[in-house]
Amino acid sequence: SPGALRRAGNEEFRRGQYGPAAQLYSRALEQLEAAGDAAAEERSVLLANRAACYLKDGACSLCVADCTSALELVPFGIKPLLRRAAAYEALERYPLAYVDYKTALQVDCSVQAAHDGVNRMTKALLEKDGVNWRQKLPPIPTVPVSAQTRWSIPSAQAPGANTPPATAPQGERGGKTAAGMERAKVLKEEGNEFVKKGNHKKAVEKYSESLKLNKECATYTNRALCYLTMKQYKEAAQDCTEALKLDPKSVKALYRRAQALKELKDYKSSIADIKSLLKIEPKNTAALRLLQELNRA
Repeated sequence: SPGALRRAGNEEFRRGQYGPAAQLYSRALEQLEAAGDAAAEERSVLLANRAACYLKDGACSLCVADCTSALELVPFGIKPLLRRAAAYEALERYPLAYVDYKTALQVDCSVQAAHDGVNRMTKALLEKDGVNWRQKLPPIPTVPVSAQTRWSIPSAQAPGANTPPATAPQGERGGKTAAGMERAKVLKEEGNEFVKKGNHKKAVEKYSESLKLNKECATYTNRALCYLTMKQYKEAAQDCTEALKLDPKSVKALYRRAQALKELKDYKSSIADIKSLLKIEPKNTAALRLLQELNRA
């Protein structure tokens, strides 16, 4: 069955047998072709997996083709975005790599590989095209809320965050050790668990420890959510401001800061945040609802 072939492929991949793994994924895909559109998600995963094999073997153009097909089936998948970005980077197609890394960050602002990729591409494009490099970029798609993994409740594990693309150079983190990053992630997840149990005070302690090790957008917005629940509106607004320094387009940070500012009766600034958010996501229902309330305030 396709599922069994996929598992066998994953096993080969783990053993570093990328050619045989790709063949197994291809066989699974052939079996699914017969099933037609019903299996879009499964086909998308198989294509992204086969793309990873191609990337490891340096067949970057094949990797790009598979990722593109995977994203047509399931838009804004984090793994195909990161793998296609890595392939474009290896092919020295930096503008396209930049767009994919930026798109991946919109899907999940906590993926370190995407932050690192954006930084590398920014450097490369600045050298290649000079200060006006942004003007030559293809448009960056806007990711809808439904495809963002970090919107309402913090998820325990970001998909693909632990599988960096093959070409991500190591040791570019500058002072952030892998162990420190790992510890920060564990603390953040412990915080998330406390949020789910409704213990916001404990969650704040965990997020604060995590932020000492790694300043991350999602950790700030998670802590802001706790502060909002605890009616500590100034602290909530401050955390959102920090989050926005890391990711100026963080929808969560804009929304939560608007909520905090509304409670602090700074309606003008609150409305400004909601308007910035609606530029990024015009159909965000929660934001539209808050704007209505603010206009009545």
